[in-house]
Amino acid sequence: MAIPIRGTDALADGSLTAGQLRHRFAPVFRGIYLPKGCRPTLHDRIVAARLAVPRAVIAGAAASALHGAQWVDDDVTIDLIGRCRPQPGLKGREETLGRDEVMTVRGIPVTTPARTAFDLGRRLKRIPAIKRMDALMNAAPFAVEDVMLLTKVHPRARGLVDLREAIPHVDGGAESPQESWLRMLFVDAGLPSPTTQFVVYTAEGRYIKRLDMVWEEYKVGAEYDGEQHLTDRTVYARDVWVGRELQRAQWSLIRVVKEDRGAQIVAHARAVLLARGWDGRP
Repeated sequence: MAIPIRGTDALADGSLTAGQLRHRFAPVFRGIYLPKGCRPTLHDRIVAARLAVPRAVIAGAAASALHGAQWVDDDVTIDLIGRCRPQPGLKGREETLGRDEVMTVRGIPVTTPARTAFDLGRRLKRIPAIKRMDALMNAAPFAVEDVMLLTKVHPRARGLVDLREAIPHVDGGAESPQESWLRMLFVDAGLPSPTTQFVVYTAEGRYIKRLDMVWEEYKVGAEYDGEQHLTDRTVYARDVWVGRELQRAQWSLIRVVKEDRGAQIVAHARAVLLARGWDGRP
């Protein structure tokens, strides 16, 4: 990890001259620098943000990453709760923050998982919010009730309507944004809500596979296939065996790839569920 520096401190203590700072370092945020040629990680940028606004608390997507959530890009805008001059990549928010809504992770003040979910659900559109909250729930489980309690603690906070719309759909079983998207595609189309991360065994009790999501009553599963299924021969061979065993166990598996269109996916899933005994009601 690179170590960000505050330019004024380096000049004041004599560790760098103005010329050295200008030629050897590049700004991450206003007044905060990293060595030139260094591609900052998200953690580098979080540390730099704390140097830029020392009393601020890390929030939003960056907070979720500190809690272990995946799928947060290194260049994501860092949300801070605290006063901050506007600048690219850094957004300060002057909001009320309770003492029990802050914790320390790796020495950095950060919003708790529940408060982080509260903020994500208010600030993002519904599906992106669900994707972020799914990833957070998967890494650092939180109680939906604790998130909803914050709506009473902060009744005038912006975006509460959006939060209330998104939070019931959060599922920590989703292990990728694509899985979150696929699950919500089914739910929004009026299909029954699937169960995530369901393990299927043979009649003899041998492990077959943990499926992304299933409708257990109808023995129908759905999987979002990543590119490794096409490029990794070992994964492909394993998938062939799994397919045979699922068929033998009378399971029907819906496999989705990124080229599939939403309407086609839903039509196929609906047809399979109806054939398996679903009455067509959500």
